Amino acid sequence: MSLKERDNMASALQKGRMTVSQQIEIEFKNLLTEAEFNKATAYFNITSDMFAKQVNHYFETPAYNLKDKNSALRIREKDGKAELTLKQPAKEGLLETNQTLSASQVKTALETGNIPEGIVMSALFNLVGSEQLHHFGSLITRRAETPYKSGLIALDISDYLNKTDYEIEYEVEDAKQGQETFLHLLNQLSIPLRDTENKIKRFYNEKYKSI
Repeated sequence: MSLKERDNMASALQKGRMTVSQQIEIEFKNLLTEAEFNKATAYFNITSDMFAKQVNHYFETPAYNLKDKNSALRIREKDGKAELTLKQPAKEGLLETNQTLSASQVKTALETGNIPEGIVMSALFNLVGSEQLHHFGSLITRRAETPYKSGLIALDISDYLNKTDYEIEYEVEDAKQGQETFLHLLNQLSIPLRDTENKIKRFYNEKYKSI
């Protein structure tokens, strides 16, 4: 990160305009049929009013450098707020680098591919250099969350590129215990374990079909 970037980020933090963070994300996921999804919502007593809408805007370089490094860059809009997130492989789970964005910063990113200076830009430069970004597409998810055992269950309905899929995710802090709990849950619900890629990879796969 350049001296100018550090000064700009420090100034924004002092004025309360920017929130940044890094965390390791450990989660287990499984695609569901619509019938299995309905079974899971009933099991967790989740009603329609518990689902909240969020929109993921994905970004990529012309040469798909992020995909090649098993990484992803997105802006998520939810509850009137926006967050820029870079996801990179970690020894266990994924390393998430997060930064809040203003409405004008979101607009600029979607229109030009330019993201604001800060911790995400610095991490992105270390990953792919100064490659130009472009808005690759958007995915709309309706999500309901509920605590379960030592983690958090999320049930998602995602719409993208004329496709709808259903998914259950389990976010935890302990990978081994979380996996055991998740597999036990699927067994309880008579849901088969499926090899499930994350949303950005499913979006990529669907996007390629139209190229």
